[in-house]
Amino acid sequence: MGERSADASGTGPAADPGGAPGATRGLGPGAGGGRDTPGGPAVEPAALAELAPDSWALRLTPRLAQFAAVARHQHVTRAAALLGMPQPTLSRAIARLEADLGVTLFARQGRSLRLTTAGRAFLRTVERTLAEVERSAESVRLDADPDAGRIAFGFLHTLGSEAVPALLAAFRADHPRVRFQLVQTYGEEMVARLRAGALDLCLTSPPPQESGLVVRRVDRQRLRLVVPLGHRLAGRRRVRLAEVAADPFVTLEPGYGLRRITDQLCAEAGFAPRIAFEGEEAETLRGLVAAGLGVALLPPPAVPRPGVAELDVLGGGAFREICVAWREGEVESAPVAAFKSFLLAHRGLLASR
Repeated sequence: MGERSADASGTGPAADPGGAPGATRGLGPGAGGGRDTPGGPAVEPAALAELAPDSWALRLTPRLAQFAAVARHQHVTRAAALLGMPQPTLSRAIARLEADLGVTLFARQGRSLRLTTAGRAFLRTVERTLAEVERSAESVRLDADPDAGRIAFGFLHTLGSEAVPALLAAFRADHPRVRFQLVQTYGEEMVARLRAGALDLCLTSPPPQESGLVVRRVDRQRLRLVVPLGHRLAGRRRVRLAEVAADPFVTLEPGYGLRRITDQLCAEAGFAPRIAFEGEEAETLRGLVAAGLGVALLPPPAVPRPGVAELDVLGGGAFREICVAWREGEVESAPVAAFKSFLLAHRGLLASR
């Protein structure tokens, strides 16, 4: 359960092109030897079109739509009217296209034209190319539309069951057409994706210290010591962390922000935790605690878990700072700017207590 992601536009999850194990959809840099592109998988060098002055892409691209129009209508005059250009100009463009390719694309029959075998083969590729250009242009336009754009938003697993759904519902009430691509993962991976351009914004903890990011604290969430009901401290309301120095701990794996906080708090209490189990989900850890396999420092659950007691930790330091982060100097789309303002306006209201 290392990572979860979904597209909140209602289309459901898609295949992960290169994310972490267990992902349903990845937003980050792709695997392999290709070049990383912001917000998407790596592009293999072989997939990049040649753009030299004498390259096919540069020479042919302006004339592909002209060729497709003539091929669809099989008549130069009607195609020229559709394109809004003089018929002689279009005729010369098609003749030049055939000369550049060195093949005959149309057989002339009076005023009408008929595609040759080479023309039909070329048309299939041209139509796919033009359709992809149309889709890409429309996607970019929609992503920048303040009423219907897309936001790539990352957040911690522990915020996914309650805090984030409530935030999204409140934001979508005023922005019903904005689409979200959601990624749940751990702090270090999320910051890496944010820096790579695969995320627009993220909610994480503890606040990242990396350069090139803007970080704003939006909430503070108290952590509690979770013990089995049969534990010697289960009847208490408050404890000092040093009282469980000899107990086995169940905690998240290294790389998770909550694991870093746990190690730090235990060190401040004068001991190194004896780790019995490491996991990837807070609720799984609660289940391990309920089974009597250790104790854990965890944020409050969305729904109370039977079999455990949740105790306040004395000393004032048992909490985690939740922050929103984005890339410094990034030119934001209108939807991203609106959602960022929304998050900042909800300081102190994001995390369960």
